[in-house]
Amino acid sequence: MQITQDWIRVGATQAVCKMLTDAGYQALFVGGCVRNALLDAPVGDIDIATDALPDQVMKLADAAGLKPVPTGIDHGTITVVSGHIPHEVTTFREDIETFGRHANVAFGGGILGDARRRDFTMNALYARPDGTILDPLGGLDDLRARHVRFIEDPTKRIQEDYLRILRFFRFHAWYGDPQDGLDAEGLAGCAMHLDGLAGLSRERVGGEIRKLLGAPDPAPSVAAMRNTGVLLSVMPGADDRALGPLIHLESEADTAPDAIRRLATLGGEDVAERLRLSKAEARRLAHLREGALGTMGAPELGYRHGVAEGLDILLLRAALSEQPLAADTAGDLARGAAAKFPVKAADLMPGLSGPALGARLAELEQRWIGSGFRLERDDLI
Repeated sequence: MQITQDWIRVGATQAVCKMLTDAGYQALFVGGCVRNALLDAPVGDIDIATDALPDQVMKLADAAGLKPVPTGIDHGTITVVSGHIPHEVTTFREDIETFGRHANVAFGGGILGDARRRDFTMNALYARPDGTILDPLGGLDDLRARHVRFIEDPTKRIQEDYLRILRFFRFHAWYGDPQDGLDAEGLAGCAMHLDGLAGLSRERVGGEIRKLLGAPDPAPSVAAMRNTGVLLSVMPGADDRALGPLIHLESEADTAPDAIRRLATLGGEDVAERLRLSKAEARRLAHLREGALGTMGAPELGYRHGVAEGLDILLLRAALSEQPLAADTAGDLARGAAAKFPVKAADLMPGLSGPALGARLAELEQRWIGSGFRLERDDLI
């Protein structure tokens, strides 16, 4: 079996492989680029495993006229920039002792030792520079079955880095078979090690939750998180009952997945802080929740917030109330977004000023909105 996607044949990428193989070292694509290529999904980061030591990779890249950057040299990783494309080149290694995200490593061990330190079998697939697949741990069968499975003992893999609990659910949302359910041993391992989640940084937890909620349909994975206690461990007070209805409504409205919109259905305590959302994300989350729990109609939402944000609010409101979107939602939002309030502050001056002027403008604007945007300036003043 071979990878045939265009990315593997790009000259800049093959140049990185050639600098290693010409010197007698192995160059094997590994991880997400191989997994996604086999799923015919877009490939982002390119990771290459090798038996060359980090210092040797640095020297070889310099000699080949490429740019080596020691981004993770202590753990064997050199970023080799070729043709403006970054390639993460990492020496075969085995984790000797782990401390959550950090580990003491030993270089060497070959492909089998390198594969066994990874998280899921579908991430332990390798490919030669010509695209030939190497499968040391049986990950290809799991990938074909869309079965997300920890490598060997789930408990050991989880204790190496408790973030793997969240990655397990995220990977199922993106790559798993929704009809097949989640791996039973993996679920049991996650449920047994909930305490480990408390030691994770909020940035890492937030990153995983956003990636999970950006999947086409994360509802089954999030439901499994609830059932195992993971959801409430990272988001106390969260409730995923409206997530499935929201995803159905998104499909009906032909709206792309949006992690913050979906996060807004879950609720929870201090979500922005617990997930280390950016200020912009936190503001949007609060605004969507407030709008969804309010009563503002579609035309006014379109006028005040625009079509896209108005639709987000109405989708959330419909999901939370388990109601369909009104048939004329799109038209009402567009009509409101196009409306222009006909009264200006200057029209009420100098008779009114300061707070009185603001209050009067707000009153007239609400009358105008209530008329379906029909009243003209002369009708209002």
